[in-house]
Amino acid sequence: MKLSTKGRYGLRAMIDLAEFSEAEPVSIASISQRQGISERYLEQLMAKLKKAGLVESIRGAGGGYIIHGDAGKISVGDILRALEGSLEAVTCAAFHADESCQAQDICATKYVWQKINESIRTTVDGIYLDQLAEESRKNKARCRKEIQPEALCGSSRKEKRKEEDNE
Repeated sequence: MKLSTKGRYGLRAMIDLAEFSEAEPVSIASISQRQGISERYLEQLMAKLKKAGLVESIRGAGGGYIIHGDAGKISVGDILRALEGSLEAVTCAAFHADESCQAQDICATKYVWQKINESIRTTVDGIYLDQLAEESRKNKARCRKEIQPEALCGSSRKEKRKEEDNE
C-alpha cells in the first residue's frame, strides 16, 4: 500500500488543525504557509474531511476550520480512509462476500494478505490525532531548544525567508 499526497498532506493538515484550532478557527492560508501545501489542494482535502465529519468550517471574518469533536477520538485511520478510501494493501476476494475466488479453498497467500491488512488497520486505528499534535509540539520545542538556530523548527520556508529578510 502506498499513500497518495491526499493522505500524507491531509494528515499533516489535520495535525496542524489539532495544534492551532483550539483557540480559534484556522484559515487555509495559515495551514498552507506552515505546511507548504497549496491552498487550492488544501481546499479539496478539507472538503473531503468535512464530508467525513472530521472538520467543521466557520464562515465569516476570522473564520476557517476546526476539528469536529475530540481530537483524542479521531484516529489516523479515520483521516486516511476519508481521504484515500480503503487502506487494504491487497484486496483478496476470499475475504469479500460480494466477490468470488476460484482458489479460495486452497489458497495459502490469503492469510498473508489478511495479516498485512490487519496490521495496517491496527496501526492506523491505534494512533490518534491528539497524540500526533502533542508529538508535533514536543518536536518543535526540542528543535527550538537543541537544534541550530537556522533550522526551520516548524516555521514555513516563507516565514523563515521573511525573518532573514528582516534581519
